[in-house]
Amino acid sequence: MENIVLIGMPASGKSTAGVLLAKRLGYGFIDTDLLIQKREGALLCDILKTHGAEGFIKIEESINTEIAAERCVIATGGSVVYGERAMANLKALGKVVYLNIGIDCLKARLMGEDIFARGVVMRKRGETIEELLAERIPLYKKYADITIDCDKLGLEDTVTAIANAVTGKS
Repeated sequence: MENIVLIGMPASGKSTAGVLLAKRLGYGFIDTDLLIQKREGALLCDILKTHGAEGFIKIEESINTEIAAERCVIATGGSVVYGERAMANLKALGKVVYLNIGIDCLKARLMGEDIFARGVVMRKRGETIEELLAERIPLYKKYADITIDCDKLGLEDTVTAIANAVTGKS
């Protein structure tokens, strides 16, 4: 089986479910946010402060364009879909799975979190989570081979749904 690439909004479960999915399938695991932090020698929020949203997106695209992997689950940052070259590389590497969550679930998962400290890329000053979600949904759908609706799924159910979808089980 090829690689599994997880895309979706921050807090959709890409990294958390990705680790468990990799263990279940006997795959390696790559978290692209960690690759960005390692290469830049800084936290995501600090990279955003230094380079701004557009600069961060260029860094993110560069790193995701360079990924080469076999039998890995790749958890991407929520803004990876802004980079066409990055998404072309990721799609060539394997199945792209969109972990879809609605606005209510997103707000609940992010409640009490400082989204800027988390490193969420917001391209417009004062942008709301609703606006960010509306901007990204068409991009997630454009690149997704498979969509998993995660609103009503717990972590284990999300992992099972992804595993079943990529292996063709129902």
